[in-house]
Amino acid sequence: MFKVSELAKRDIINVFNGAKLGLVKDVQIDLETGTVHAIVLQGRRRFWFFPAGKDVIVPWTKIKKFGVDTVLVELEMA
Repeated sequence: MFKVSELAKRDIINVFNGAKLGLVKDVQIDLETGTVHAIVLQGRRRFWFFPAGKDVIVPWTKIKKFGVDTVLVELEMA
């Protein structure tokens, strides 16, 4: 088990292409059941703090492995 704050420090890696997708910005939780539905990754940055892209939502079912420093996900990106 781990804390959300620990999850936010891990790199998210797509196993399809090895790309680093970014860091966790938020977690989507169903408050009635306590079930985690997805993690939200911060969109890429263009200049310092100006966003260049949209946030990426990774469904919990697409998370394949939690490592010490990384989280492996399976996302087919267009």
